[in-house]
Amino acid sequence: MEFLQFLSWACIVFTVGMFSTGLTDLKKMRASKSADNVQFLPFLTTCLNNLGWLYYGILKTDGTLVLVNTIGACLQSLYIFSYCHYTNDKMEMVRTGSVERLSYSLTVATFLTSTSWTLYGLQLQDYYIMVPNTPGIVTSLIRFFLFWRFASVNQGVPSYKLIEI
Repeated sequence: MEFLQFLSWACIVFTVGMFSTGLTDLKKMRASKSADNVQFLPFLTTCLNNLGWLYYGILKTDGTLVLVNTIGACLQSLYIFSYCHYTNDKMEMVRTGSVERLSYSLTVATFLTSTSWTLYGLQLQDYYIMVPNTPGIVTSLIRFFLFWRFASVNQGVPSYKLIEI
């Protein structure tokens, strides 16, 4: 049971840390009074994901799932409202050929979070927790490769700061 408790705390810390990476975007939006260099889709998909996991946590009466997804839904809602407040063009989509728009801190946080939740689900023998988090590990590894391959070519070494407030 001690290992499960350790995994529960690791899931909470890594997940809240991952949700907090949006604070950097919030700071950028407030400073520039614009949402031009901020992606909206991660906020929306993460918020919807939080609501789905919150519902599952309530059904399963899993305090870890309920806690992190309540915090996540609140933070993602804050980011969405801020984005809508600061955006000039509500339908703007920007495509670039660089990793400039990828968040290194979010990639690290997603990797740690997905790994901890996968291990948590494995420990509980709950495939509903384990399986949906496995793609987060794979996509993070792909993003790490993209940073390694393209960051030095396009704009130098990526920022390794996890959260800049």
